[in-house]
Amino acid sequence: MGAELISGRKARIQRTTSESDVYVEMDLDGTGSSEISTSVPFYDHMLTALAKHSQIDLTVRATGDIHIDVHHTVEDVAISLGEVLKTALGDKAGIRRFGEASVPLDEALARAVVDVSGRPYLVHEGEPEGQQYHLIGGHFTGSMTRHVFEAITYHASICLHMDIVRGRDPHHIVEAQFKAFARALRAAVEDDPRVTGVPSTKGAL
Repeated sequence: MGAELISGRKARIQRTTSESDVYVEMDLDGTGSSEISTSVPFYDHMLTALAKHSQIDLTVRATGDIHIDVHHTVEDVAISLGEVLKTALGDKAGIRRFGEASVPLDEALARAVVDVSGRPYLVHEGEPEGQQYHLIGGHFTGSMTRHVFEAITYHASICLHMDIVRGRDPHHIVEAQFKAFARALRAAVEDDPRVTGVPSTKGAL
């Protein structure tokens, strides 16, 4: 079930369990095009935004036991995204490595900082109390936002600091985070013409 490199910085994974069936394909050198179908409409919306604002081409097709809860499908897609991202990055030679973005959405403001470090770590702070209990779009529980970023960072072996500076509307709070992550990730994985080899004093990431 591991991710495989297709070519260049394009990778895919087919992940099948008793709870979900997930296919993810990612091209880091894309234009932001996407084909997203997870059976969770709000999640589809967030992943479409992730592709568009990261300029990463993304295909996600997933089905699962959403009659029980969307949790398994959302989590398994996020795991797959992380695995594919890690594989597509390869040895990480020539990338900028760090990326940072602050993105507003009306009253909400989120700030994301990414380090393609090879070490998984997530700091996720600032969501207003009660955000975790909101059912957004009738399916996506607010607590899943952090869980998605946990799964991506762990399986991609990246470091992400996500700070929600302010926000009131639950939809805006989540969407600002996905867009901020997208913009920070875009910067972090881009080629840097001034970098030779891996951008680390250790020589490996």
